[in-house]
Amino acid sequence: MAPGNHTHVTEFILMGVSDHPELQIPFFCVFLIIYGLTLAGNLGIVILTSVDSQLQTPMYFFLKHLAIINLGNSSVIAPKMLVNFLVTKKTISYYGCAIQLGGFLVFIVAEIFVLAAMAYDRYVAICSPLLYRVVVSPQICLLLVALIYIYSLTTALTVSSCVFSMSYCSSNAINHFYCDNVPLLALSCSDTYIPETAVFTFSGTNLVFSMIIVLTSYFNIILAILRIRSSEGRQKAFSTCPSHMMAVTVFYGTLLFMYLQPRTNHSLDTDKMASVFYTLVIQC
Repeated sequence: MAPGNHTHVTEFILMGVSDHPELQIPFFCVFLIIYGLTLAGNLGIVILTSVDSQLQTPMYFFLKHLAIINLGNSSVIAPKMLVNFLVTKKTISYYGCAIQLGGFLVFIVAEIFVLAAMAYDRYVAICSPLLYRVVVSPQICLLLVALIYIYSLTTALTVSSCVFSMSYCSSNAINHFYCDNVPLLALSCSDTYIPETAVFTFSGTNLVFSMIIVLTSYFNIILAILRIRSSEGRQKAFSTCPSHMMAVTVFYGTLLFMYLQPRTNHSLDTDKMASVFYTLVIQC
């Protein structure tokens, strides 16, 4: 991954959300507020679920780790993004770009599988309540989260290594507000078949596998709720699901749009707008 071995580029230029100078300060204010809300909200969740004895359940355990992941994901991207709104030279070093891409991949993959784990947790709680404490025990939760983090780190190292094994010989202007796979591959002057295949394979496998867990869980949850005779019972059983379902829908929808279409069909400007949702907006 050394620049001297693989590329003539020593830094990249992040073009940002917009290239209109008059929009930089308004965008800075908007995204500063979003980032501030993200920090406050997720830190509050982490603290509350750590100190409140009544929140020491699997559902809140996964929620705490989702909040930690949201903090990490937004903090990998937002600070550099906010600085670039205020400066003329919107550059990031070669290694800084690699670290940002790797950090982003760690947290985005972890978020995918934590959301899937939360869906499975709701499935067991609603469909097999008598087995809940056995199937979703504290030990199993810890093991599951540990495996998610290890797998996320392995995926990030593999994909980012593939992307940064490419040669970047001329243009170094990334049409994005952070270092992402697709705009980086668009700049490469060497054959991108292997890294494109790696990105598509990992993205597709992770999304499809986790979506199968989510969809299967909610399909069984809905069937179980429909079998409840009283409307009050149905409402109580479903009350913990809507916010998670909305987050899953927006998150998976934008990721599918971004990563599971061929490179020739990509509009980087459209992808950039979609990225705002799953990197910053839904992290709040």
